[in-house]
Amino acid sequence: MKIRKPILNILKHFADTPSGAPAPDGGDIDFGDLASLTPISTDWGSKRGGPIDRYYIENFLAENSPDIKGRALEVRDDNYLRKFGGEKVKHRDILDIYANNPKATVIADLAKADQIPSDTYNCFVLTQTLQLIYDLRLAMKHIFRILKPGGVLLVTVPGISHFPHKISPRYWSFTDYSLKKLLEEDFPKDSIKVGTHGNVWVAAAFLYGLGSGELKKEVYDYNDPNYQLIITARAVK
Repeated sequence: MKIRKPILNILKHFADTPSGAPAPDGGDIDFGDLASLTPISTDWGSKRGGPIDRYYIENFLAENSPDIKGRALEVRDDNYLRKFGGEKVKHRDILDIYANNPKATVIADLAKADQIPSDTYNCFVLTQTLQLIYDLRLAMKHIFRILKPGGVLLVTVPGISHFPHKISPRYWSFTDYSLKKLLEEDFPKDSIKVGTHGNVWVAAAFLYGLGSGELKKEVYDYNDPNYQLIITARAVK
């Protein structure tokens, strides 16, 4: 996307200011291509190089890849188990609530997952799923139950995001506080590590539907907890 010169000047000022927050010196701001009441794309940037939030999700899983091993579980497909677990994963299960998923090996609603045996998994990679479950507390109890002692939950949830409300029944958005509070009801507090990822620039780009390759690494890596695009957590049973 071509950004007009006034916007580039604002972004440069953002990068140069110690506080990370630009302080306009008066006058109108030319928003250029972003001066629109509709986003540039509505598919999370999937057709523009991939969703921006995946940068943080995949970095989180890469950092915790030693945990992805043994018997492991993922939702809908096993792409992340393969990418970040590789040969360390001896058995992969794919969870889905819908029986028409040909990849699924476990059909269950996480809030009603009594049929999944307790103490089964060494790792559960749970990305961008909890927002779709209404009874979060019951789901978390099942997640804790099906992990083996010492098993690891690697979870990501959305903070700032758009959602296609007529397509996807999304119930929740999260903050680091709410995710930590939810996990603490079942997991030992000292086993939980919660992280926030994003800043105002990244959040705005994501809402406008820009693609992952349209932002530079230094933009991604500036973290401002006041603009939480993605929240991640590692918790151990």
